[in-house]
Amino acid sequence: MKIVYMGTPDFAVPPLKRLHESGFDIAAVVTQPDKPKGRHGELSMPEVKRAALELGIPVMQPDKASDPEFIGEIRAMDPDVIVVAAYGQILKPELLSIPLHGCINIHASLLPRWRGASPIAMSIMEGDARTGVTTMYMEEGLDTGDILLQEETAIRDDDTTGILTERLSEMGAGLIVKTLLELERGSLKPVSQEASGIPSTYAHMLKKEDGRLDTSRTSEELERRIRGLTPWPGAFIHIGDRLFKIHEAEALSEGGLSGDISAISPGSLFDHEGKLCLRCGKGALRLISVQLEGKKRMSAEEFLRGQRNLIEKA
Repeated sequence: MKIVYMGTPDFAVPPLKRLHESGFDIAAVVTQPDKPKGRHGELSMPEVKRAALELGIPVMQPDKASDPEFIGEIRAMDPDVIVVAAYGQILKPELLSIPLHGCINIHASLLPRWRGASPIAMSIMEGDARTGVTTMYMEEGLDTGDILLQEETAIRDDDTTGILTERLSEMGAGLIVKTLLELERGSLKPVSQEASGIPSTYAHMLKKEDGRLDTSRTSEELERRIRGLTPWPGAFIHIGDRLFKIHEAEALSEGGLSGDISAISPGSLFDHEGKLCLRCGKGALRLISVQLEGKKRMSAEEFLRGQRNLIEKA
């Protein structure tokens, strides 16, 4: 089976490597163009490109996957299937119609739950108990195609988007191999997403501003949000006119707080029994790792010792 593989970030690397190890004929890897990175703007290649070069697979980097010349090159390859994993562009019908067996996407959610660009982060932030990986046929709609196979995993209390992405990527690697083997055997049974009976939800692409915490929310909501925003864009509030990043925290319920903290307003830092805490709409966050604008990342204990002027006493 001849494959064209399309993907860009770390998430797409394990499936590519697993397909190569499993003996599939990968005619080409398509990824996004190299982009400037760092203070000096040096070009940095996508992780999928790095992996493809190590495996000796030809790499294509069109500015737009809708470019007629690029589509013509793919058509000339005559692939049996195009496999897509977090490529980063919407594919047009002209490309989707080329492969004999269609285009198959590796999507990091249990569709139709969390269609869109940020399904892993949203599953954590919204408190889902479980998530997983779906292989699906691609069509013009955004993540609306028929489901092929799915695999589930529990969302753990310490999962961040970074940690869960790694786990789902490895799951996706095994699932795409299983999907293609069943495709070759003719045993795949696509199921429409509507038949699942689960309402579809949309995970918008995260922006830097999404990292701002609404401290009127409960401590449990904010703790999940911090994990969902890690490693990017990161969670933050403002202390005075300075940005204050929260890298890691633990939720404390109202009942878990001693003394009278009713006078402490949401969004204020306070010292609770020698621990740095952030008052929330309900409960508080015990902060573990933080970073004040202009400073390095540090433990909450370090911050508590050095920034007493920013902290209330409970």
